[in-house]
Amino acid sequence: MKKIPKFSSEAEEHKFWKEADSTDYIDWSKAKRVVFPNLKPSLKTISIRLPESMIEELKVLANKRDVPYQSLLKIFLGERIEEELKTFSFRRAKA
Repeated sequence: MKKIPKFSSEAEEHKFWKEADSTDYIDWSKAKRVVFPNLKPSLKTISIRLPESMIEELKVLANKRDVPYQSLLKIFLGERIEEELKTFSFRRAKA
């Protein structure tokens, strides 16, 4: 096995692993599956323009559920994305 080099930055490490074959550096037969239950997904802030009426309606719905409206929007988006992906997968399977 080759020795993993020291990296001066995360960008340098990213570039290295993008180009390197990890099997030259890591014996994957000794790898064990692990679970990180408290790991939070990386978040990225975006800006989106919505009609004011839509935001007000979202706030009303969020208030009924006692959650922040931005959290409710994430829930709605997540549910719809999951639904679309299932539909897309079903369509691809039939084709």
